[in-house]
Amino acid sequence: MDLDAVRTFVAVVDAGRFRDAAAELSLTQQAVSKRVAALEKSLGVRLFTRTARGAKLTVDGQAFLAHARDVVRAEARAVASVAPGRRPLRIDVIGRRLAPAGRLGEFHRAHPGLELDVVTLFDADAAIAGIRAGTIDASFRAVTMPGRRLPDDIRATRAFAEPIELLTGPDHELAGARAVTPAELAGHRIWMPGIVAGTEWAAYYDALAATFGLTIEVTGPDFGTEPLLDTIADSRTLATFVGEQTRLVWPADQGLRRVPVRAPTPIYPHSLLSHRDSPHPTVTMLRTHLHTRRRTDTDTETWAPRWARWPRRPGNPASTTG
Repeated sequence: MDLDAVRTFVAVVDAGRFRDAAAELSLTQQAVSKRVAALEKSLGVRLFTRTARGAKLTVDGQAFLAHARDVVRAEARAVASVAPGRRPLRIDVIGRRLAPAGRLGEFHRAHPGLELDVVTLFDADAAIAGIRAGTIDASFRAVTMPGRRLPDDIRATRAFAEPIELLTGPDHELAGARAVTPAELAGHRIWMPGIVAGTEWAAYYDALAATFGLTIEVTGPDFGTEPLLDTIADSRTLATFVGEQTRLVWPADQGLRRVPVRAPTPIYPHSLLSHRDSPHPTVTMLRTHLHTRRRTDTDTETWAPRWARWPRRPGNPASTTG
């Protein structure tokens, strides 16, 4: 069924005359007549009879009118559901305990009227595929990994740099340290069973280990965060890395310690990925929010992988890549 013809039929009913409906629709009277005639032909019934006072509905026209109005309203709702700014922004945050989810929460608190649809995808490949297919609008990821290049239709903008911390149990040798350097971690066992080969976070920690001569063990099954914390809490030799903004909660009797890493501070380079032709205005608002928020990020001597290509910030000439 031709929606333009249905819309024209409703307009003629509301206007009472073909001529008045034509003026309202910015069409010629002939065009209005042709649309109604085509609709009548497709339905196999007459919808109007013409009188000296205008167009009068037939019995079939009266029966059709309520349904025609439903069709017009449904069309309007369908268009509005995907209109820029009307649909919730669908965004991938990798994991709900991780820093991107926290930054997105800050954004929502700053703009509580905006609707967000938050998802968690496994890796950058899934996120890029989702953006290109239109199933998500944006994603927080670390780019560009070694040996790969983003598709030309994917835009990546710097989101924020997250410092990496050492997490130890209370009896670990470094538990009482106020801070440690990457060099001081050489020879210590750092256990990260959640690292999956081929992911952007695996590339990051591979680069970190190679640059500073660290031993990062990924052996053993990954049973999730809580079992990892249990093991770290009971160990005198094992530690792990966590993002400074990763939200972790553990029982008080575990006594886990977050130890800052300094001189330099390894930073995880989060970027915001989106389609270059994305019409959703909230993506632009989020970029602006992240850019403004970056000004409050700690300005210390930092390290990031060479492939992250982080620009050095003014006043921070000691930033390094490896």
